[in-house]
Amino acid sequence: MRHARLARRPIPATAALATAGALLLTGCGGGQAAAEDPVKDLRGKLPKALRSAGVLRVGMDLNYAPVEFRGPDGTPTGLDPELAAALGRILDVRVEFVDTPFDKLVPNLQAKQYDMAMSALSDTRKRRDALDENGKQAGPGVDFVDYFIAGTSIVVPKGNPKAIKSLDDLCGKTVALQQGTTQDEVVTRQVSVCARAGRPALVPHKLDTDTKALAEVASGAAAAGLNDYPVAAYAAKTTDGGARFEVTGGQSTSNPYGIALRKDDGQLRDVLAKTIDQLIRSGEYDKILAKWNVSAGAAQNAVVNGGI
Repeated sequence: MRHARLARRPIPATAALATAGALLLTGCGGGQAAAEDPVKDLRGKLPKALRSAGVLRVGMDLNYAPVEFRGPDGTPTGLDPELAAALGRILDVRVEFVDTPFDKLVPNLQAKQYDMAMSALSDTRKRRDALDENGKQAGPGVDFVDYFIAGTSIVVPKGNPKAIKSLDDLCGKTVALQQGTTQDEVVTRQVSVCARAGRPALVPHKLDTDTKALAEVASGAAAAGLNDYPVAAYAAKTTDGGARFEVTGGQSTSNPYGIALRKDDGQLRDVLAKTIDQLIRSGEYDKILAKWNVSAGAAQNAVVNGGI
């Protein structure tokens, strides 16, 4: 289990170096260590109930392209579904997706409606410790296995008619976002920043889906929207052939996406962390990220509870 902060890989060569280092470390243990089958070892460490069932159930809000969404045939697709399916292949279990509203992902995980939640969930202390709006613990919290790094971006109409370039430029404007997300926390802080500076109020519009939030930006009901960078970039590139939105300013509040697990599922947590490392070493992780044009968020290795 690793508790170090998740590190971004700036260039693909780093992955090759990490792989080479892993092979060197394996070789140092002698012939027996070199002969071990890491995939077989991982499958043997999967909790017995999951091995017997042969199914890993994954809670996911399939409404956040390109991270997770339904393809033209209704099948779950995107970064998270493909990574989850790859983890299932390594562990020799079938992966079953449970489409769940974003704000219900953690509560339904605690209710044991699925084994893990993987849905662009930022690993934050608030989620790990189940903190309410007053900073008091309100539940058991979750553990995270971090696997990708994402920042928050500002989406505006094409041409950026309001000349928005930073969070401070959102004072006096209406901003659309999906409730319960990291962006919800970002905009809540920015409301206070605007007030302390004596500037016009920022008015947040909190919607139950990111699709609705983007629709408000498109219609002019909101001057801007806040999204995770991969989602913002995808919306700008694909909506109306790239003629509807653009991303402005730099990324802020970079934090890892993590697979959420119940606190009492330490065995599954540790197996998943090692399985993600295996996926990275195999090269398949990089291929999946490249397919969805999100290689900039690649991590060197899995980290347990590495968010801020």
